[in-house]
Amino acid sequence: MKQPTECTRRTFMQNAATLSTGLLFVPGLRKHAPSKKLNLAFIGVGGRGARNIKSCAMIDDTGTARNNLVAFCDADERRAAAVYEMYPDVPRFSDFRKMFDKMANEIDGVVISTPDHTHFPATMVAMQLGKHVYVEKPLAHNIWELRTLKKAEEKYGVVAQLGNQGHTTDGIRKVKEWYEAGILGQVREVIAWFNGPRFSEKGYFNKPDQYPPKGESIPEGVDWDAWLGPKLDRPYSHYYFPKWWRGWHEFGNAELGDWACHTLDAPFWALDLGMPTSVDSIFRFPEPAGRDFISDYSQLQFNFPARGNKAPVTLSWFEGGIRPSNRPEWFLDKLPPSGMIMVGDDAAIMTGGRPNKPQLLGSFEKVSDFQRNMPPMTIPRVAEEDPQGEWIRAITGEGPKNGAPFSYGADLTEMALVGVLSQRFNTRIEYDAVQMKVTNHKDMDQYIKEPVREGWSYGEELWT
Repeated sequence: MKQPTECTRRTFMQNAATLSTGLLFVPGLRKHAPSKKLNLAFIGVGGRGARNIKSCAMIDDTGTARNNLVAFCDADERRAAAVYEMYPDVPRFSDFRKMFDKMANEIDGVVISTPDHTHFPATMVAMQLGKHVYVEKPLAHNIWELRTLKKAEEKYGVVAQLGNQGHTTDGIRKVKEWYEAGILGQVREVIAWFNGPRFSEKGYFNKPDQYPPKGESIPEGVDWDAWLGPKLDRPYSHYYFPKWWRGWHEFGNAELGDWACHTLDAPFWALDLGMPTSVDSIFRFPEPAGRDFISDYSQLQFNFPARGNKAPVTLSWFEGGIRPSNRPEWFLDKLPPSGMIMVGDDAAIMTGGRPNKPQLLGSFEKVSDFQRNMPPMTIPRVAEEDPQGEWIRAITGEGPKNGAPFSYGADLTEMALVGVLSQRFNTRIEYDAVQMKVTNHKDMDQYIKEPVREGWSYGEELWT
């Protein structure tokens, strides 16, 4: 095994507390000098994980990697096979706990690209060990996990990043700059729509023929216990894993949890929305045969209170291919398949499913005048669509503080997950964010903080 670079050698304190994995807590981080290579580990290396590996390696025109890839972890050797073949000398694991037990001293940062339900335990172990973390969206699977990750970011002082690419774009900065320049006037309404979910053998979701799905033999190369992580034990089924887990509320957060971190990022940031006081399920169709499986279509209404001198906001979310009504004042032939519109008293802005290409809506004359008098850029730009590079430069000191730390990303995700509760149970959710409570449904506590299997409890110490 290649020896770790100088920047990864750490001294463990003699009186450090022992974790459930048998690891010791590292209380502080050594500063990384600019241009130093980082030693990076990857939990989840198939699919999105493979793209994150490529981005984080930062290979230049000469074929030289900027950073070291020191460990791979994936519960499915089949999906990881292409990456394993490309990097045959990198140590492999199927359980991240075993990876940390063996290699904690050789890792500087961890990139987590697993299904939603295992984001939190993998991230918490890494942070407790003093590792910088990059986590794919949505940040965690339930609201308690999100609040705990915010506490952990503050306690452990690591560079923690939510992987929502749109937050690094020029487009999202333009949305915020145009709003703050007063182009829109007061914004009282946001409308967003997404053309998924897609129910097909090739898509994200495929409905089982019975609930729960019939148990099957665990395929060779699959560590089913590691994939389940904190979730209660159940027989393996291909309807859960590897492709369709997002359709099950117990493992994923459906399309809203997935895409809100893209589509609603711009209004959440620009308008300083915070948490909704309530979310109404307008409809979902059909009523799922299994309680924990998502519906084909859904419409929600989020209700946000006034924030200082900002007006209350009503946010409508449509998914499943349904769209809001077009309006004549937008001067659009038709709405795109996915998008977001911030409707102000004076004007409106539209983006696509991601916030990278905003446009002012209105007549030709109105848009032309706006383009001639474009507001100045006031927000610093970063490398476009490169959250991985932003994270790495924040670690090494070669760039500014990352724009989507957990202190921001957890709030963005929490806003979405309040909506997921309304969507999942087709009911109105009245939410007290201060108390972290659904006030009109006392039985929702079990979904705010979900039960976990023995041996998978992390972060409780941060609440004492």
